[in-house]
Amino acid sequence: MPEFAWPWIILLLPWPWLLRRWWHPAAPGQALHLPQPGVPLSTVADKRAHGATPWLLALAWLCLLLAAARPQWLGPPQAQQRSGRALMLAVDLSGSMRTPDMQLAGQSVSRFGAVEAIAGDFISRRSGDEMGLILFGSQAFLVTPLTYDLSAVRAQLQGAAVGLAGSQTAIGDAIAVAVKRLSALPEQARVLVLLTDGVNNAGNIAPREAARAAKAAGVRIYTIGIGATQMQIPGFFGMQLVNPSADLDADMLTAIARETGGRFFRATDSSELADAYRTIDALEPMPQHGPSLRPRHELFRWPLLGSIVLLLFAIMPRRWRNPSEQRT
Repeated sequence: MPEFAWPWIILLLPWPWLLRRWWHPAAPGQALHLPQPGVPLSTVADKRAHGATPWLLALAWLCLLLAAARPQWLGPPQAQQRSGRALMLAVDLSGSMRTPDMQLAGQSVSRFGAVEAIAGDFISRRSGDEMGLILFGSQAFLVTPLTYDLSAVRAQLQGAAVGLAGSQTAIGDAIAVAVKRLSALPEQARVLVLLTDGVNNAGNIAPREAARAAKAAGVRIYTIGIGATQMQIPGFFGMQLVNPSADLDADMLTAIARETGGRFFRATDSSELADAYRTIDALEPMPQHGPSLRPRHELFRWPLLGSIVLLLFAIMPRRWRNPSEQRT
């Protein structure tokens, strides 16, 4: 159904008539001196005042007011998915995330390469959440504030590079940045998904201290420890089997998750990483129905176009509008 966003604009309809009534034009003798004093100016003015021009100008003014009142067409109600949940994603960009010990589609990729692919799919499925992105290394940075524009969050993650935030790992600082952003929101479900492959060796805040602050703020933390347990590397005596995740502090990540009511996941390959994100997706379900929204389609262009056409036609010389007058 059509409606006007600013219907009060129509109150300006009599404004040209009032302006003409109160603002009297100057007398012809004071405004213009002609070399032929016998020319009747009043007759010329009367000819201009008659005919279709006043009606065209009046219709042009009416169409202009209709456009200014912003006519809109209300579409049918559409259900919106809005969970009211604020979910922050914190991703480790320390130097060890370059380790190529993950398998993705049968090919060896770095840890961050697997996170970039699988976390991007996770972001796409959270269409009803506000999401934000924190990247951390030696320092933690809020890259994308909480937003419903998940494509922006995914683009920022895909544009990140290992080592961008430093080569070390500041897990406690990353949690503190997330808690600060989440606790500032109204009372609602707040979630942090933290992914790392190492141990806290940088920053100013200890991870367990940050976890206690998260618990006090009502933030649940799901921690994911990424990295394979076995990897072959070339050595002096040929290929050697090593544990590339020896530095991963799984006990600390488990304690953080347990302290805040979340859960710890160990992802030794891309399949387990995908399973971790799917489990988080199930533990934080989306609502089936949300508040309805009626889309509004702007219609002001049509009366505005009509006003321009009528105005051009009104100021067009009479001999162009009525060619029969030119022949007589």
